[in-house]
Amino acid sequence: KEETHNNEVHLKSDEIDWGGSGAEEDTFMKRTEAFSMNVHNGLANPATEVVKCSLSKGDYLYFHYGCDGQDDRGWGCGYRTIQTVASWLCFNWSPPKDKVRRPPSLLDIQQALVTMGDKPGSFLGSREWIGTFEASLVLDYFFDVPCKLVHVRGGGADLEHVAVKELHQHFEKHGSPVMMGGDRDNSSKGILGVCSADTGSYLLVVDPHYYGCQLENAELQKRGWVAWKRVSTLDQSSFYNICMPQTAKE
Repeated sequence: KEETHNNEVHLKSDEIDWGGSGAEEDTFMKRTEAFSMNVHNGLANPATEVVKCSLSKGDYLYFHYGCDGQDDRGWGCGYRTIQTVASWLCFNWSPPKDKVRRPPSLLDIQQALVTMGDKPGSFLGSREWIGTFEASLVLDYFFDVPCKLVHVRGGGADLEHVAVKELHQHFEKHGSPVMMGGDRDNSSKGILGVCSADTGSYLLVVDPHYYGCQLENAELQKRGWVAWKRVSTLDQSSFYNICMPQTAKE
């Protein structure tokens, strides 16, 4: 990998293996696009009077629509968030020897869900959405990491208290990114941190819906693809599910 300014890492065109080539474990990451690393670095705290702030610990890569050359706009946001979380596991988690050390491709994810019996054969090669439940299956399948699924019924009280409390505990104990999605708000989002302030609570959202050329971290933040989002701005009529990889060593 080639390190650049602002803690970004660009993986060269021949450095990622997306499956099918029998890559060895230690060749983690090899293929066609450049990926930015730790895209939240340099982002200011969301409030001046911060009571408590808990963040993901460790390196990860930012996956988004079209980042590997496949145009998955409109259906691939869940897959991309899984890939972002998977990249964290590649850098920071030690899977068994027979497990891969690369983020699964979109097709890898679909194949795994078919193999496990969660989806029918017609799912392979489709443009069907997936959510946090499928994410928990996929991450366990490829990395042997169990995931905790938290259901938040919706509304200001549950989001401000239940979700925020769970996220603080998760980042303090496990440090891994989490995936969040809902029903009315069905846009998948990666959550890399939570911040409690006198003015309310905020989530550090890494949004997979960006589509376009590779951007510097500061530009992604400027455009709002990586940002602190106030919990009160989430859809108060939507329930939310959160997939939390349980990576702490017992």
